[in-house]
Amino acid sequence: MSVRPAVSEAELEAHLRGICFKTGPPRRIGVEIEWLVHDARAPRSPVAPPRLHAAADALRALPLASRLTFEPGGQLELSSPPAASLMSCIETVAADLAQVRPVVRAHGLGLAGHGHNPWHAPSRVLAEPRYDAMEAYFDRWGPAGRSMMCATASVQVCLDAGHEEPGPLGLGRRWLLAHLLGAVLSAAFANSPTSEGCPTGYRTTRQLVWSRLDPARTLAPPPDDDPRAAWARYVLDAPVMCIRGADGPWDAPEDLTFRDWIRGAAPRPPTREDLDYHVTTLFPPVRPRGHLELRMIDAQPGEHGWVVPLAVTAALFDDPEATERAYRAVKPLAETAGSRPAPRNPLWRRAARAALTDPELHAAALTCFDAAREALPRLGAAPEVLAAVEAFTARYVARGRCPADDHLDALDDVAAAGVPEAGSAPGKESP
Repeated sequence: MSVRPAVSEAELEAHLRGICFKTGPPRRIGVEIEWLVHDARAPRSPVAPPRLHAAADALRALPLASRLTFEPGGQLELSSPPAASLMSCIETVAADLAQVRPVVRAHGLGLAGHGHNPWHAPSRVLAEPRYDAMEAYFDRWGPAGRSMMCATASVQVCLDAGHEEPGPLGLGRRWLLAHLLGAVLSAAFANSPTSEGCPTGYRTTRQLVWSRLDPARTLAPPPDDDPRAAWARYVLDAPVMCIRGADGPWDAPEDLTFRDWIRGAAPRPPTREDLDYHVTTLFPPVRPRGHLELRMIDAQPGEHGWVVPLAVTAALFDDPEATERAYRAVKPLAETAGSRPAPRNPLWRRAARAALTDPELHAAALTCFDAAREALPRLGAAPEVLAAVEAFTARYVARGRCPADDHLDALDDVAAAGVPEAGSAPGKESP
């Protein structure tokens, strides 16, 4: 006798449509910032798990406004609460970091802003059912899954989905803008050109890693005039990574989509909570969670490096004039992208490998950063934020460079001096 599903397919699809894009005037902004945690004296040496766990226990005792978590490889993440303005978001996270950094230093550790660990191979330090299942799942696709889980870090900007009606701040325009401008942001802030001490041939190795994972859960949904419909299909047709249980491993049958699960292809029927959890195991470049998560920006160098991508992205999405200029600048990039979804299309591959040395991406970045700098005062950005954006623009964007180029120049200097880089191996290819 068949078992009636806990929730019907139509109900779950309606649930997805209702929660994925919550429309209204853009009022909230957030940021999720990840860092690689390293030994303060010997950053190229992996940190022993007991040291990481001791530091984590001390950090969790802090009275932070942001949510503090750790990724499978020990990367530290701060997720801000939704803020009413750009400056409110920056001030909240900066205040939390002022508490976090002394505790990290007291444990002999440091925080490094790299999109991909430049020193050593990925090593998992968190043993949890979710990560056990994730590792087993991604191992079917090769070593990139372990690199993603344990060796990558990012700056993720979270923005409201926008108005229901058309226009510069409308849902449809923002969804399209995110997937075209995302390539420009990935290129401008590329900051992961090495792996285990060696150049990979990409300025953002982190983006390369993401492009080598299961396409059914890491590529963008196919283009559609109705983003809600496209996202609902994407979620239901994505393979299930794990079926949670009270005992034992969280395994899932191979090639089981969530739609299959609804239709009775697993031992028990799924619930709405299972669907919500399934969404957290999907990793496209832009993920709708009511708001939009922009997931393509590498972690940045320096204590305050995260402020620039946050400010630039906020300006280009939430100021109508800047949004319109950015859209006109990136719309021609759709022809380069072609029909393949990000990040496996030609546009995103160029961004990952060439960054702003690519003339088309460089031209778009010049326009977008200029629009952002003009918009930031209108968003109430403090003078120091505007100065940071202007300094980044002058140092990198105006010159067709990105932070990854600084790392590559340093490696060239070391090679020219005849001093071997620790861990280097000539001709090492990307992970």
